[in-house]
Amino acid sequence: MKILYIGGQKSGKSSLAEKKILNISKKKPHYIATYDNSFGDKEMLKKLEIHKQRRQEKFITIEEPLFLDRVIKEDESYIVDCLSMWIMNLLVKGEDYENILQKILNTNADIVFVLNDVNSGVIPANKLSREFVDISGIVGQIVASGCDKVYQVVVGLENRLK
Repeated sequence: MKILYIGGQKSGKSSLAEKKILNISKKKPHYIATYDNSFGDKEMLKKLEIHKQRRQEKFITIEEPLFLDRVIKEDESYIVDCLSMWIMNLLVKGEDYENILQKILNTNADIVFVLNDVNSGVIPANKLSREFVDISGIVGQIVASGCDKVYQVVVGLENRLK
């Protein structure tokens, strides 16, 4: 089963996605953390620490900022948190997202994806931000079309779209 949780920042999508993969997984699921600490963002590190404390020993943590297709294996369960960080990593490193997405969407594994909804605001003023927003929208469409279920999250409430 493939599931996408999409919502704004601090909407509650990660905690709902964690609960979902724990409910559908037959064994201890993998938590794929996509943040690349090379950005040196101290505020983000605090946020990541909260995520780590919340998941405690419930998950097997895998830190993979780029090549999700190399760590996602058949007949396992995963949460990918989050695709937004993964997209930023790919932009900075110049990697292709389409081939990686197709490989993991075609893998026989339970995967719950988390994606920030960044496409409802104004058009960003700089090139990198515009590219990020554009690719986020494209990635969202690709993942949503490959998922069995899609949930939009607002203020901690999930609304099933698919």
